[in-house]
Amino acid sequence: MPEISRFLGIVIAIFYRDHEPPHFHATYGGYEVTVGIVDGVVEGRFPRRALGHVLEWLSLHRDELLANWERARARQPLEPIPPLE
Repeated sequence: MPEISRFLGIVIAIFYRDHEPPHFHATYGGYEVTVGIVDGVVEGRFPRRALGHVLEWLSLHRDELLANWERARARQPLEPIPPLE
C-alpha cells in the first residue's frame, strides 16, 4: 500500500492503478473509506471522530494530494505528506 501519511492511528494511501476521480484511501482499525480529493465525498464507514480528522487533514493538504494523484497516474514515486498535528 503506497502510504503517504499516518496520524492518530489513521493510514492514508493513494494506489497507483486506481480509477478517477482523484481520491485517497484512509484506514483506521478495521475501517476503510475512500475520500474524493476535490469534493471530499466519503465512501465507506469510519468512526465519526477519525473521519473528522481525515477531513481536516484533507482541507490542509488538498494541493499536495492532487500532486500525488498525478504522480501515481504517471507511475512516479509519491511524496509523503505531513500528518495532522
